[in-house]
Amino acid sequence: MEDLDAPRCVPGAADSIIATLAQFGMTSDEPVLYQSSRGAAYAAALAQLVASGVAYRCNCSRSEEPGIYSGHCRDLNLQTEPAAWRLRLTDTHFAFHDRLQGDCCYTSAALGDPVIMRRDGTAAYQLAVVVDDAAQGITHVVRGADLLESTGWQVAVARALALPAPNFAHCPLITEPDGSKLAKSRRSLPVSTQNPTVQLWQALALMGQQPPAQLKAADVSDILGWAVGDWRPDRLAGLRTVPLPHPP
Repeated sequence: MEDLDAPRCVPGAADSIIATLAQFGMTSDEPVLYQSSRGAAYAAALAQLVASGVAYRCNCSRSEEPGIYSGHCRDLNLQTEPAAWRLRLTDTHFAFHDRLQGDCCYTSAALGDPVIMRRDGTAAYQLAVVVDDAAQGITHVVRGADLLESTGWQVAVARALALPAPNFAHCPLITEPDGSKLAKSRRSLPVSTQNPTVQLWQALALMGQQPPAQLKAADVSDILGWAVGDWRPDRLAGLRTVPLPHPP
């Protein structure tokens, strides 16, 4: 459970997410791990990176470095606190094979050194997910294609920590009919726990999986069983987005 950004964490939201997933037949095989309880593990990972000379302090703000990080603080050897920590990308290329998007390769120049620990001492996403995946023995990560580029950073972090990187599959995002991202600000409807089977059927159909019509009346376990057995990843190959159809 990614709950590191305390100001944005709504009380009860984590429990609501877990309950909603359960309604759709998706439950964790092991106790849910909360990132807010993992501070010691992230601090140990940072200490390892500092000891190996690939982490450095950075005092740049987002307004000063709005795009790809220029490396301004890379060689300043800053000692003052508080400061963020960045990972020095020592390799020039970070490649991985994505199950749906194919061979992907990002250069250090295109990525820029990522923040791995924020100025307030909170672990950044790129560090936390790598440490957590390794701790849980995660071998396969399936997520949205909007996170594809950040995988290059995570490959770099895993390499620097001498941890195995999982296998990745980045699925296309369901978007509004005009291609814009679903968002509360655009009044996009949230997932409802009413009729989960129908919603699962619709999601499978949007993803080009061609579920049988009779599954709309099946149990959640039945439609998930069909999806596992009949999943056709080739129908999603190379797709980054899938727009919702225009309403009739």
